[in-house]
Amino acid sequence: VASLCGLGPRALAEMSGQLPALPASAFCQIGLRSVDAYEKHMIRELGLEVYDMRAIDELGMREVMRRALADLGPDDHLHLSFDVDFLDPEIAPGTGTPVRGGPNYREAQLCMEMIADTGRLGSLDIVELNPALDLRNQTAELVVDLVQSLFGQSTLVRP
Repeated sequence: VASLCGLGPRALAEMSGQLPALPASAFCQIGLRSVDAYEKHMIRELGLEVYDMRAIDELGMREVMRRALADLGPDDHLHLSFDVDFLDPEIAPGTGTPVRGGPNYREAQLCMEMIADTGRLGSLDIVELNPALDLRNQTAELVVDLVQSLFGQSTLVRP
């Protein structure tokens, strides 16, 4: 995120051909819970839109997602960088950086369904999935479920 906002090593920050590649207002981070002092400083300095786990606890996942997606325009390209360590390690043990207190299965499903509902998803990357640390493919199978929801397979039955 810092490099895309024009910070960090110049060669990396200028890879897009423009500096910054994207304004900080183009980013929204959801589910943060283990942030070091420098990261906190950069979040404040860049003015990033962040919903940590306390915000999710206080507002609920639906409201957090509603706010996060509220400014999407009809022609906006939504990129989701899905860090598997966003999920609680009780449901997703197959990550190299497990931190307790993350979203549960239903909260994660709601995130994906609400993103799918926008019709704006243009790209996706999935990171922090470590099969060597997974238990009987529990995390990998969960990620497949979530990606299916992201592409429109709803867990709900609605008219």
